Amino acid sequence: MNAGDQHYMQMALELAARAMGRTTPNPMVGAVVVKDGHVVGRGYHARAGTPHAEVHALREAGDLAGGAVLYVTLEPCCHHGRTGPCTDAIIKAQIGRVVLAMTDPNPLVAGKGIQKLTEAGVHVDCGVLEEDARRLNEVFIKYITTRLPYVVMKTAMSLDGKIATAKGESQWITGNAAREFVHRLRDRYDAILVGVGTVLADDPSLTTRLPEGGGKDPVRIILDSKARTPETARVITQSSEAPTIIVTTPGAPPERVRLLREAGARVLEVTGGEGGIDLGVLLHELGRREITGVLVEGGARVNGSFITCNLVDKVNWFIAPKLIGGESAPGPVGDPGITALQDALPIKDIKLHRYGEDICVEGYAVKRSD
Repeated sequence: MNAGDQHYMQMALELAARAMGRTTPNPMVGAVVVKDGHVVGRGYHARAGTPHAEVHALREAGDLAGGAVLYVTLEPCCHHGRTGPCTDAIIKAQIGRVVLAMTDPNPLVAGKGIQKLTEAGVHVDCGVLEEDARRLNEVFIKYITTRLPYVVMKTAMSLDGKIATAKGESQWITGNAAREFVHRLRDRYDAILVGVGTVLADDPSLTTRLPEGGGKDPVRIILDSKARTPETARVITQSSEAPTIIVTTPGAPPERVRLLREAGARVLEVTGGEGGIDLGVLLHELGRREITGVLVEGGARVNGSFITCNLVDKVNWFIAPKLIGGESAPGPVGDPGITALQDALPIKDIKLHRYGEDICVEGYAVKRSD
């Protein structure tokens, strides 16, 4: 690996990121073709079912691809899916060298693409900016290897750890800049999840609203074991291309379920776990529906349930520089909690971001192995 390889791979990663939140269930991939020190082709995968990054880059390069170097953020596919194998296009274009950021965790590829290129006489180098590539596609990596969605927990609290006043007022703890970034998170992930308590208290829209427009609404998932969501709630009645899924249990009143369906909501019945909905079963069902990433924006009870069930992959924890106080004012994590500090959920690879006067702690949950 040399400085040139890193430079062009960084360019490919930036291309890949242009499709953030748009490629589900596929990964984000960028590609750059370099000939004699000049970029002659660029491309990225825009959405599932459309040509892959390599194909776009090779088309732009044309005859200049012969003997050139192809930089790709992910191992090229070698199987027939919604599109043809990229390895065939690379070999046909007579690319001389392929530089990869990482191998493809998809079992259908997983080294087979590299093998096919090598057997055709193409020199392959792998591992350039690999960690950056893995972070970019962290959602895809979990989904393709487990068939479970990646779970990101977002919450906002005051400096003294309160998410609302003692009387329940919570809008708004953070400022405009932080709330704008939350909408960018919604634009990035396939689904947003809250509990019915949030719907009853705030009647939120749970849509994506970006200053420049063009945001993608996430699928709205409401945990509602007794089907208490009003048919007039904005999550159901508003105009949005994304559906609303009300997750209930067998104990939900059939009449309430019928009314929700008639109002336009999709109702998903999940076997009740201890104290409500079995979140593990729910995530398996969402994965089956090709929902690869879920942004949890729940209150204390929902947050506590996800943490207790060991289901959180990443956190975006906003802290506003204000003090609320009150012994009865809720904190961000409910449920019984832990009794010993050694059982606390560690967060690693911490990054701090500032949005206006607010701080966001971004990090990754260290999963329990038991």
